[in-house]
Amino acid sequence: MVARPSPPGRVANALGQGSLGTTGSSPCRISPVDPVLQPYFPSPHGPQHSHRHVRDCQPLKYGNVTHEAWPSDNSTAGPVATTRTFVSYVPPEGEDRRAIYGHFTFVRNPLRTFSVLEPGGIGGCQAHRRATVEETARLRRCLVAQNGGYFDMGTGECFGNVVSDGKLVRNSGGLQNAQFGIRKDGTMVFGYLSEEDVLDEANPFVQLVSGVVWLLRGGEVYISQSQLAECSDTQTTGTFDKFINVISARTAVGHNSQGQLVLVHVDGQTESRGVNLWEMAEFLKQQGLINAINLDGGGSATLVLNGTLASYPSEHCSFDSMWRCPRNISTVVCIHEPSCEPTDCSGHGTCVQGQCRCAGAFWRGPACDILDCGPSNCSLHGVCTDSCTPGFYGAACARECRCQNGGSCDPVHGACSCPAGYHGTSCEQECPVGWYGPNCQERCPCEHSCPCDQETGSCNITSSQLNKAGQCLASQSKGRSKEKFSLSEKTWITTTSVLALLLVISAMGNIGLFFKARSERRHEGGDYLYQPLRKMNGEASPTSSLAAWETEDAQDQNQALL
Repeated sequence: MVARPSPPGRVANALGQGSLGTTGSSPCRISPVDPVLQPYFPSPHGPQHSHRHVRDCQPLKYGNVTHEAWPSDNSTAGPVATTRTFVSYVPPEGEDRRAIYGHFTFVRNPLRTFSVLEPGGIGGCQAHRRATVEETARLRRCLVAQNGGYFDMGTGECFGNVVSDGKLVRNSGGLQNAQFGIRKDGTMVFGYLSEEDVLDEANPFVQLVSGVVWLLRGGEVYISQSQLAECSDTQTTGTFDKFINVISARTAVGHNSQGQLVLVHVDGQTESRGVNLWEMAEFLKQQGLINAINLDGGGSATLVLNGTLASYPSEHCSFDSMWRCPRNISTVVCIHEPSCEPTDCSGHGTCVQGQCRCAGAFWRGPACDILDCGPSNCSLHGVCTDSCTPGFYGAACARECRCQNGGSCDPVHGACSCPAGYHGTSCEQECPVGWYGPNCQERCPCEHSCPCDQETGSCNITSSQLNKAGQCLASQSKGRSKEKFSLSEKTWITTTSVLALLLVISAMGNIGLFFKARSERRHEGGDYLYQPLRKMNGEASPTSSLAAWETEDAQDQNQALL
């Protein structure tokens, strides 16, 4: 922010007046509302009569036309805008003449280089936002920026009609104040508009801002007629007269005979420096302007060049009354590098320094909206579209695709993109078992690596695919049988452990029984008596008796060994 010292001896006087109050984050001192630069104070902004009243009260030579239209310059040679600083005298001669200073900005091709901006960016009017010209200009990268339309000093509400870059931000409902706008075809419009004019869709406004007082109409001062058009209520006539006749900082927008848009800024301070509207109109007429309207002025008058404050603000900074700071204001008129038309390059390119750079191999033209399919209308292979007719590719779509099974080829190189279920350089092969989808890029999610539907990947394969799935289905059935009758690994381990434990217990029991039996036999062996067989079975031969005894003795020995 740049602050400049005020002239000596005028600080105290300025502290008490101020053209308009201020709120927001500006470092300016909050000064009392100055009704002198509020044309309708204390009534609501704007006249209360209709557009018909304006039409009926204007001079007969204009007929029913309440505005002037002028074709704008559309040249691209030279810089976008030229700003010139002036120091002049008003009136030009006489003892009462005084020096005035300010800037003229001459703008080429305003259809592409001029914009009306909402305060602080998009949505500023709806939010009743206020911001300095520097802040708003920075967002849009404005080369030149000035304050624009009027606004409510208490609420921040934007007054009048506002169209910003083709978007209707605010409709005043037919309020009859001087307007400036640019239509879609580049026509500049100055004057009074009906609501129907504002909402016209045949040739809509792409930029529109409202001022107060039509300064020049057709090269002639139009203030008297403008006063009748914009102030018919006798209760506000006195206020409106003061608004016109007081000297102050002023801003205006107009055009010259070459169709160049002209922004005008005059430095000043209400009732101390600057010009009144009569002087402003005469000065613009002398500079060759044809039509011009007055925009917000006084403490709102601000000029920013390349992001830097270039004007002398009339309001005092809050941190030190010696310095001046710019006010938070409403809409801004902005000069910027040319934008593309349309801004999105018809959706077929990108905007680079005001020129559309078309994308792809088929779109041409300044707006990337001309479809160029090559010679002989696509080589007689179809209707010209942004891609070749299916089945053809290459320059002028002259080469035939080799893709099979419904595959599509790249319109430039001819590479095949295979549909679901096929792969190969020409989409000639079906997906191998276990794969599916376009170009067979997806693996089947089925269990046991079973095949799936080659197009959808579904594991519920059709009967035509059962032959391919024979081995897999057999494996699947076997697996299901095993799952049905077998036990889990944990169950097997548990069962085996139990059986092993039982086996060990059984073995130990058998060993215990064995040692018990042996002990019992040894105990009974001490009382064992041998009875001759002859006593039990009768007489026997000595030989038989001896043999029997030997047999029994041998058995006893065997048992002893055990």
